[in-house]
Amino acid sequence: MAPPAWAVLSFSVSGVGGGDAIWAYHSSRVSRSLITVDRFAHEAEQLRAVFDARFAAPREAHSDRFVWDYWHVPGQYTALRTPAWTYFPRKLYAQFHNRLVAWGREHLGCHDVSPPWLSLYVEGCRQELHGDVPHGPWAFVVSLTRWRGRTFRGGETLLVRDDVLDFWHDFASNRVVEHGELIRVVPPKFARLTVFDPRIPHGVRAVTGTHDPREGRLVIHGWFVQPRPFVRGALPVRALASQIAELTGQLGGWIASLPVSGLVSLAFGVDRRGHVRDPRVLSDTTRVPHSEEPARKALVRRIRGAIAGWRFGPQRAVSRVTLPLVFERS
Repeated sequence: MAPPAWAVLSFSVSGVGGGDAIWAYHSSRVSRSLITVDRFAHEAEQLRAVFDARFAAPREAHSDRFVWDYWHVPGQYTALRTPAWTYFPRKLYAQFHNRLVAWGREHLGCHDVSPPWLSLYVEGCRQELHGDVPHGPWAFVVSLTRWRGRTFRGGETLLVRDDVLDFWHDFASNRVVEHGELIRVVPPKFARLTVFDPRIPHGVRAVTGTHDPREGRLVIHGWFVQPRPFVRGALPVRALASQIAELTGQLGGWIASLPVSGLVSLAFGVDRRGHVRDPRVLSDTTRVPHSEEPARKALVRRIRGAIAGWRFGPQRAVSRVTLPLVFERS
């Protein structure tokens, strides 16, 4: 097997005194496969109001009602969809988009998002299990669904559990497994951001019980893309690039033949003395065969330890850095 490749891409920098919206989400629940942030989208009510207004009078025909694509791939996908960035008023959508991009930079080390879709699910709409490769290292779904008080059934995001993807390593002949042990179910609660590793087989449970667009599943979705280091503060990019280059040179020996793939994103502060503070793993989708899991964990610890020892010299202000490392194998 060929050894994995790794990469650190170009930089994104936010100057001292930049906006603080990206610091508001540290309560998100994190795993190696799934992140959910409730009440993420402050613009959700306004976005939803735009949609409701356009469907308020079913007997009236306006041009903004004729923008939906009925997307149907037999046996795989059925939904109504339209580009989100053209559906909503420009200023309102820009506020939402910037919030989403800022969150991805701070928490995932992804510089941007793919052009998002607005998708609507009514009677019979669904997505069967599939994997998204190579759209982006993380997929996202922001719900505009009136989940509380809904009249339909279904509409949840479905994710195959990690244990199923490596089913036989701890198989027990007397163990009974049912849907809950095999599939993780994520309800699209209103204003919730759901982020997941798109390599994991996933889908949307079939919606039944309504033909009314105002009562269906409504979501904005896409992928976080372009992993690259993100600096907020005074740290010079050149100084960070030098440390990253040294780390990159070390990784070859540390990885050796370990068949690792995925994205690990770390965050750390840099104080005025130029010392690294509080290095931690923000998210980690790196995967190896189960027998190699101890080596993968050791690799991540070694990377974190190396970063903890970085020194940048005196700084004019403190900084915060998000550093993504991409591992690929063929």
